[in-house]
This record gives sequence, C-alpha cells and structure tokens, in this order.
Amino acid sequence: MTVPTAAQDIADRHLSALDILLWAVVPYVSLAVFVVGHIWRYRYDKFGWTTRSSQLYESRLLRLGSPLFHFGILIVVIGHVGGLLIPKSWTQAFGISQTAYHAIAVVLGVIAGFSTLAGAAILIYRRRTVGPVFSSTTRNDKIMYVLLVGTIGLGLGATVLGNLTEHPHDYRETVSPWFRSIFYFQPDPSLMRQATLGFQLHTLAAWALFAFWPFSRLVHVFSMPLGYLTRPYIVYRSRDTQLGSRSPHRGWERQP
Repeated sequence: MTVPTAAQDIADRHLSALDILLWAVVPYVSLAVFVVGHIWRYRYDKFGWTTRSSQLYESRLLRLGSPLFHFGILIVVIGHVGGLLIPKSWTQAFGISQTAYHAIAVVLGVIAGFSTLAGAAILIYRRRTVGPVFSSTTRNDKIMYVLLVGTIGLGLGATVLGNLTEHPHDYRETVSPWFRSIFYFQPDPSLMRQATLGFQLHTLAAWALFAFWPFSRLVHVFSMPLGYLTRPYIVYRSRDTQLGSRSPHRGWERQP
C-alpha cells in the first residue's frame, strides 16, 4: 500500500466537482451501461446481434478497407491492454527500459493507428458512395463511426503531437494507474488531472464509445460461432439411396 505524499494530499483537496464527475463517476456509469446493455441486448435482441454485413452489395472496397481496419484495431487493442494494465515496474523488472518501451509503443501505435484510420476511411467512403450500402446505413451506424473514429483519432493525435513537440506525455505515470484504480474501486482523479488535454479527451471519447457499444453493431466483437464445431453437417444433395445411418421414419420415405 502506497503512502500518499504531501503534494498528493494537496491535489486531492483541490479536486473540483468536475474532476470527480469525469474521472470517478463517468467511468463507472460507462462500464455499467456496457455490461448491462450487452445483457439486455442478448436477451431481447438476439436477432439484431449481428454486423448486418453488406458484402453482397459491394466487395472490392470492402476487401481493402476491412483488413486494414480490423488488423489495425487488433494491434491498437493489444497495445492498450499492455500499456494500461501492465505497470511500468513490471516491464522494467524484465529488463525493458522506458526508452525501449516508448520507442516500440510509439512505432507500433502510430502504424496501427494510421492503418485503422485508413481502413475506416475506406469503409466510410464505401458507405457514402455505394448506393445500396448507403441505403442500409442507419443513424446508429453514423454515431458509431463518429465515436469510433473520433476516439482513435484523438489517441493517435495525442501520441503524434507529443512526440513531434519532443514532449511526449508518459501516460504510464498518470492514465494507466488511474485506469487500474477504477477496478480497485479506489479511483484517483488527481492522476488524470496531470494528464495532457489530448489524453483526457481520448479517454472521455473512449468512455462514450463503451457506453454506446451495446446498442450498435459493435456487439459482434463478442460473437463466436462455437456451435459450428459440434453441430451436425447438413446434406443438401446426395446420390445415396439412404441418408444417414438409420432408416427414415414412416412418412418420410424418399420419393422416386
């Protein structure tokens, strides 16, 4: 257990109501909506639990934009899991210096971020220019794209601008411990007060995205067709006189 310093005590006493609202209340509201919303959606809208694929309408742009977006976002998620959940002391214990970690994180993060945004741009262009795809685009989809692209763009902007100005913010000293403190049920808003405006906006956009997630097509992230591994195959046509290993029931005989 860490002992709070005098500077931290002073910072805690000067926390405003807005700080507490943004960095102690909003995260729990967003997480509650995220969890309860998915449970509700699964119970009452299983038919709508889908990506509403538009591949039948157009495939050329989809083949280009979809892999760029999905592989890019996968690296982004892995990077966030490592950066937010793994403390700096752990990586240093494994012999990874802060300089090496920062270089790897920036290079992979920038590549993955631009790949994700490029893929999203292609998919949005496809939705806007291909008639049938545009017709199937709902207001819900438009909100989702704004939140998703906005969150990724803000995070990428905070990283790139910080390195271009040669004053990169060490989020592992502020955002990461604050994020972990939420799951300890001891949120520390004073840590987020020390973060730059770019990271604060990125964080707020992420909470908005998580709150909206259960009510969008993003629910398909939690869909896995595990039933395909155990369900029996379906025979559509066969030259066999008898299908299967058992005789058909009376009334279901094959017709000549």
